[in-house]
Amino acid sequence: MDDDHKSRTRKRNEDRALQALGEELMALSSHQLEQIPIQERLHEAVMAARKTKSHGARRRQMQYIGRLMRDVAPEPIENALKNIRIGDSRMALAFKRVEKWRDEIRDGNSRILEEILRTCPHAERQRLTQLARNARNRRDGERGTKSSKILFRYLKEISCL
Repeated sequence: MDDDHKSRTRKRNEDRALQALGEELMALSSHQLEQIPIQERLHEAVMAARKTKSHGARRRQMQYIGRLMRDVAPEPIENALKNIRIGDSRMALAFKRVEKWRDEIRDGNSRILEEILRTCPHAERQRLTQLARNARNRRDGERGTKSSKILFRYLKEISCL
C-alpha cells in the first residue's frame, strides 16, 4: 500500500508506535541516550520532556516527540534500544551471579572458590580465601556486614561487572 493512501487508523497507529518509542527514549539514562543515534532536535525534545512535570504539558511534549520521530528511521533507534536492554539484562545476571557467590562463600561452601578461580583466572587465590575467611568468621554483627561488602566488591571487580 502506498504512503499516500494509508488509512487514518494505520497512520494513527504508526504515530502511536513512534510516540511509544519516544517514551522509551525518555526513560533512558543520559549516558544511554547519548549512545542512541538521534537528531539533535529530537534529543533536545526528549530532554525537555524529562524536565516537564505537568501531565498535560508532558503529553503534548510526547506528541511533539512522536511528530519528530516521523522524520527519523526508527530501525536504528529500535536496534540501539534492544542492545541497551540486552546489556542491562546481562549486567543484572552477572550481578546476581556475584551475589550468589558471596552468599555461598559466607555459608561455608568452599567448592565455590574453585569455581570462581576457574571462571575468573585473574583472581588472586590468597586474597579471595582471606576475604572468604573474614566473611565466614564475622558473619554476624557490624564487622560481618563490612567483610561481606569487601568480599562482594572484590568478586564484582574480578568478574568484570
